Amino acid sequence: MLFPRVLSVAVVLTLVSAGCRTPNVAVIAPRDEPNGRTASSERSAHHAERDPPKADVENLPHVVSASFEESPERSLGNDANDLFAGRDELPLDELVAAVKARNPSLQAALASWNAAANKYPQAIALDDPMFQSMYAPATWSSASKVQASYYFGIAQKIPWAGKRELRGNQANWEAAAASFDVGEAQLRLTEAARMAFFDYFLNQREIELNASSREALSRFRDVARSKYEANQVTQQDVLQADVELAQFEQQQIELDQDQIVAVARINTLLHRRPDHPLPLPPQKLSVVQELPPVEGLREWAVGNRPELQALAARVQSEQSAAALACKEFYPDFEVMGRYDRFWTDAVQQPQIGLNMNVPLNQSKRHAAVQEALWRVHKMQADYDLAADTIRGEVQSAYARVHGSRRKIDVFESKILPAAQDNLRAAQSGYEAGTVDFLRLIEAQRQILDLREKYQMAVADFHRRAAELSRAVGQDVLGQDPPALAPAAEPPEPASAE
Repeated sequence: MLFPRVLSVAVVLTLVSAGCRTPNVAVIAPRDEPNGRTASSERSAHHAERDPPKADVENLPHVVSASFEESPERSLGNDANDLFAGRDELPLDELVAAVKARNPSLQAALASWNAAANKYPQAIALDDPMFQSMYAPATWSSASKVQASYYFGIAQKIPWAGKRELRGNQANWEAAAASFDVGEAQLRLTEAARMAFFDYFLNQREIELNASSREALSRFRDVARSKYEANQVTQQDVLQADVELAQFEQQQIELDQDQIVAVARINTLLHRRPDHPLPLPPQKLSVVQELPPVEGLREWAVGNRPELQALAARVQSEQSAAALACKEFYPDFEVMGRYDRFWTDAVQQPQIGLNMNVPLNQSKRHAAVQEALWRVHKMQADYDLAADTIRGEVQSAYARVHGSRRKIDVFESKILPAAQDNLRAAQSGYEAGTVDFLRLIEAQRQILDLREKYQMAVADFHRRAAELSRAVGQDVLGQDPPALAPAAEPPEPASAE
């Protein structure tokens, strides 16, 4: 009979289409731009745009197949491919690039971006069509005196015009925000890598200073012993030198511990064993004398910080949600067609129909619109707060960089030369017998302390510069300082009307 055959075909088609196969996972790698922004940033950077970027999931740039299983070269237990093999010095720029390529936190941000990008086709898709059927079993009996009664049909829900587009807009803006979150994760990793590098640099300089001071003090001890054996000084000078040497040995133990911590911090950022050996840091870090104007840096930060761009994209997403809430005052439809054998007249059996909901509950929909509008205002307030915070961060970081540079100038031009002259005078005076050993030791302590403070000032300058680059969203001490860019403003709020 016709109905059992139709029902069997429908069941078979349903079972076949219901099969689920795990798809290949694709990770979208951001495309580096000269200014440090990703390619996805360009497609939704201007916050006043009303139309969101289209989520072309099948043709996204730089898509590579990937598995969530760890690749061998990134394994914590496999360091066959050493990143810095054969290097005498650890290069900062390559370290930052390696951290951004290997650190799991950036992979997590990329995964979130991929997940958000795949919401668009879901948001704009129609509901699955519904197959409908019903039959009267008793009419199929040979004893029945009426015709076999059944019907089968299909129905499709269709939302009011514009709802699917607004849902797609909302999903696209969320995907754009997730792409900016990737840029923000890159900035955080860059700052963390630079901070770890400068701690490693400072620790190595302190180890060298400790060794050179211990060597100088050993020479002073030899002079003191010679003078003691010649009955020119007391044994206290020799004993005092022994005490100072023991203190240097104790300090060396602490510095060795700090070096282990610094190496472990860098290797953790590189996603490999904490005790993997690293090349030594460079002997010297250059200190720039001129910085770009702080006014331009503030405006650049407001116009280009990924964090602020993500907030602007989320403002647009909330505006789409508010517009979608307004569309809920209009009905949705369901079109259907069926063949109904419950009717005896043949002309009545083929049927078409239209269903729609009747949006009578206006108070619920008005409340939903108000909720959506308040969310828009909340996101705009968050945007304004973030913009003010970023301006303050740039100004504060700029002041700290400028102060650190001035401290270095004072050390190089006045403090260190004076301390060196003082040590030479104390050493000559002790050998001539006009200065006691305690004053010589004090001069040696002073120059060691000042040299350490100088190296700390150099490291502090670069740390503050890393903070400023993080606040601006671009390396401010690079070869090409950031060009001035106008500040982007969030869109106007959706009207409560």
